Amino acid sequence: MEIPTVQDLSTRTVQEIENLEEIVSRVVPSPGDIPSLAGVEVYGETMPLNGLIGGDHIIYVDFKKRYNLPARIGKARAKGREDLAANLESLYQRAGIVVADVAGHRLTDAILALMLHQAFLLGAMYELDFFGEVTTRLFENLNSRFYNSSTVSKFITMIYGEIWVDGKFRFISAGHTIPVVFSRQYDRFVDISPDMLTTFPPLGTMPSYDDIDQQDRRPPLGYKERYEVNEITLMGVGDILLLYTDGLGDHTDGREEYFPGRVEQVLRMTKDLSARAIFDAIRDDMLAFAPFSDDVTIVVIKRQ
Repeated sequence: MEIPTVQDLSTRTVQEIENLEEIVSRVVPSPGDIPSLAGVEVYGETMPLNGLIGGDHIIYVDFKKRYNLPARIGKARAKGREDLAANLESLYQRAGIVVADVAGHRLTDAILALMLHQAFLLGAMYELDFFGEVTTRLFENLNSRFYNSSTVSKFITMIYGEIWVDGKFRFISAGHTIPVVFSRQYDRFVDISPDMLTTFPPLGTMPSYDDIDQQDRRPPLGYKERYEVNEITLMGVGDILLLYTDGLGDHTDGREEYFPGRVEQVLRMTKDLSARAIFDAIRDDMLAFAPFSDDVTIVVIKRQ
């Protein structure tokens, strides 16, 4: 057997990295994936630390773009499932957003993000078939799947939320940074009651309480309680909701923390601009403040 040379190994490594980059590029959201809702504007991107790929990930779910809702509604009614049809019709009034953060920011951490991407979208399709909407059941199953296939050190924090045309944002959090709301009327971040910000352990660190396949075992950290849905409402025109990863929350120049003070300043100066322009302003100001030390993801949701 011929032993590969150092040059051969180096070439293969480069090829493997290029292959991974190509795969990841196919699941990175395109501008056409960003939800389009009457009265609500959305824009966000992931900025990997290494400039290529990393552990942060966004999934946009504009239900009317991604799924054939008229066909699904017709099929539900043909089966006499008016409850299912009603849930499917409500999807015209809302859109889903996943923001996930894999522990670590190496190229290979993107593999877990890819796993979540495919598992979530497959699960969401079945959720629409059975319930006409995405339910917490999907996330219980995702948590169980990642518990059985990853380690405690390779966990994923995640937030999934649905923004409605009336400015309502309903979400669950698996160990993720909590959204913040900038009020245009008060020109600052507003306090949100802790009762509205329930969060749970990161995906895969503890099995779900209702996981029947785990009930005869004794997990070292115990069981995770059932997911609960939080709700925040953008009350006024021009209010801004930020979803983000800890790359923003922990950003520092070594002397001063960037978040939340400086982010709030940027929002004061850009609150009348589009969601895309607000995102660009935060990104540019972050880079001017200090180089990134982690992957960063920011999603701006603005009520028009």
